[in-house]
Amino acid sequence: MKIVFATNNQHKLSEIRQILGGRVEVLSLNDIGCNVDIPETGSTLEENALQKAQYVYDHYHIDCFADDTSLEVDALNGAPGVYSARYAGDGHDSEANMTKLLNELGENNNRSARFRTVIALIQQGEVHEFEGIVNGQIIRERRGGEGFGYDPIFQPDGYDQTFAELGLDIKNQISHRARATRKFAEYLLKK
Repeated sequence: MKIVFATNNQHKLSEIRQILGGRVEVLSLNDIGCNVDIPETGSTLEENALQKAQYVYDHYHIDCFADDTSLEVDALNGAPGVYSARYAGDGHDSEANMTKLLNELGENNNRSARFRTVIALIQQGEVHEFEGIVNGQIIRERRGGEGFGYDPIFQPDGYDQTFAELGLDIKNQISHRARATRKFAEYLLKK
């Protein structure tokens, strides 16, 4: 089975391919010749994921899926939320995003947060959604060199290391994206 992942993010593409373990051939936007920066103008993860998948399905007539992920921090009323990738500006700058988040949290002792991923699948014109959530804490300084995004400052519940310290093998078993992808994969493999 072949399916397109509507992303230009190589980290996400590698992560999802590893999680699916070769059971499904995952094509990138580049693989189908799509070089458009697909807009994400929704106000929710569900809207953004569906918007990206719908664009690919409408223009390329191929089964596809897209995801959107947010980091939601309790003490910041759910921010950065849907703006997680662009929290410190349009540059998708992970370092700047983490710096802004840590500065805004300051000395606040409520460090509770969650990562949430929504995957929207369009298969033969039908839309399906899958969600994954992992709860944890925002630590006070960056730790670890693996992963991407907010991984160096997010410590999942039940672990004493950040996603960036745990490494991709463990992260890809317990992460929000892994949980959403497992539901997605179970659905695909049943078909």
